[in-house]
Amino acid sequence: MATNYMTENGLNKLKEELEQLETVDRPYIAKQIAEARDKGDLSENAEYDAAKDAQGMLEMKIARLKELIRNARILDETKISIDSVQILTNVHLLNLKTNQEIQYTIVPDSEANLREKKISVSSPIAQGLFGKKEGEVVDINVPAGIMSYRIKKIEHAK
Repeated sequence: MATNYMTENGLNKLKEELEQLETVDRPYIAKQIAEARDKGDLSENAEYDAAKDAQGMLEMKIARLKELIRNARILDETKISIDSVQILTNVHLLNLKTNQEIQYTIVPDSEANLREKKISVSSPIAQGLFGKKEGEVVDINVPAGIMSYRIKKIEHAK
């Protein structure tokens, strides 16, 4: 697996999720399997099958999180230049069609959350903005068509 760049906060969230899965969810599913097994014939026991399926899914998720954590590289936010748009920059944009302002923070894929206005570094908008400077007009091809933005301000992510 490739290097997984993330913030220290993002890595801590992954570690907390892994801790929850290993210390709470795994024992809970093991208990469900034991209870279903105690009910007798496993060949016709839907509860047992469901619990085993849940266990398989949980173990896959645990393995995926461990892989992400093992390959994590912390980005030092203090060393990010704000001369141009890049990962961990906060970008203020003016939509030239609607005259509305919007702000996005460009983050690693694993930390994207549109509700928090954090967009993935690999998203079409982030890709279109990458390397651009304040004042530039950028045309970005998104699923809804081509959007034109003026970069009003670039700052460190908060």
